[in-house]
Amino acid sequence: QVQLVESGGGSVQSGGSLRLSCVTSGFTSTSYCMAWVRQAPGKERDGVAWINGAGRTTVERAVQDRFIISQDLTKRTMYLQMNSLKPDDTATYYCAADLTTSCWYKATDSYEYWGQGTQVTVSS
Repeated sequence: QVQLVESGGGSVQSGGSLRLSCVTSGFTSTSYCMAWVRQAPGKERDGVAWINGAGRTTVERAVQDRFIISQDLTKRTMYLQMNSLKPDDTATYYCAADLTTSCWYKATDSYEYWGQGTQVTVSS
């Protein structure tokens, strides 16, 4: 079955950087969408960045000058490079994937598969 395993979270000071990784398994299709989604305590889940099997990417405007999404197909891994971190970036970050044909136009909350999340804490 499809599995997504995140890693790379931690505690950093404001201005620091982290790189999150999401290792995937259980599917071989190149027709997919993947996303990084974060949820801060007491807040709703918000999509942060998206990438598909063709390498198309989108990053939420609020963080697009600081976050970079990428993937290494040989390692079946998606990354989120987060720079200039701010306390407002504190959240649990989830990796999500969807294998439906029109996934690029699908609401992230309805993605089929989710990882367990990795905690990012940014102190001022």
